[in-house]
Amino acid sequence: MWEGLNREILALIFTRIPAEQRIGVLSLVCKSWSQCLCGPYCWADIDIEQWCRKTNRTVFKIDSAVCKLVRRTKGTVRRLSAFKLGDRGFAFLANWFVFLKVLKIPMSEVTDNMVEKHAVSLASLTVLDISYCLKITCKGLEAFGKNCKALVHLRRNMPPPELVLTYNVKPDVSEALTIADTMPGLQHLELGYGRFTDVGLEAIFAKCKALTHLDIQGCWSVKLDGHLEDRCLQLQEFKSPWHDDFDIGASSENDSDEADSDEESSSDMD
Repeated sequence: MWEGLNREILALIFTRIPAEQRIGVLSLVCKSWSQCLCGPYCWADIDIEQWCRKTNRTVFKIDSAVCKLVRRTKGTVRRLSAFKLGDRGFAFLANWFVFLKVLKIPMSEVTDNMVEKHAVSLASLTVLDISYCLKITCKGLEAFGKNCKALVHLRRNMPPPELVLTYNVKPDVSEALTIADTMPGLQHLELGYGRFTDVGLEAIFAKCKALTHLDIQGCWSVKLDGHLEDRCLQLQEFKSPWHDDFDIGASSENDSDEADSDEESSSDMD
């Protein structure tokens, strides 16, 4: 008796359908389902990251899937998680999702040029994950920072240098300085395997006054000289360059699930 169910309940059922089926052809079985799918409840949270990772799908297929979902949602999405997104998919979602709060696109092929062109449409973002996006540099970070003033959580983890032979491992503070200059409202910041030094970390502390969580695992150029170590230890959560997630005595025992919960809570409050 579908017609007797509340649309929010129908939406909860829909969100439990596997991503590959939601991306495919949707057969409408009755008027209630049709009205539900046209409303905002079914599309508030789109997570196709695991679908993107399966069988190593190409950027073209992932962009096509995102574009298809974007058309169906009619701009009602608040959270989007994908993987290996390309310029086409990024441009399409940026132009449609003006109320997007959470955007997670790790290991994507999005370029600086596309970010500079479309970041202005993502002004509502509070959480951004651009980890392992090697084609985004400090130019793209600057565009996000200048246009996404509500940003409170940034994930910008990079791959360990031994995994990417072409990755430049020389110290470079440009990204850290860009983050400090353009994202003063950050509370959570993840910069695993970043190339910045103490100079970059000093700038972040000087300008990101609301910072409570900092992860700089693998940032080997950071030495934490002077008062920097004390500043770090005063944070609610801190993972040092030498932090080991499997070390029982580590400074933090919170896992990524708790971090994701914090992200969603902060985005819902906005």
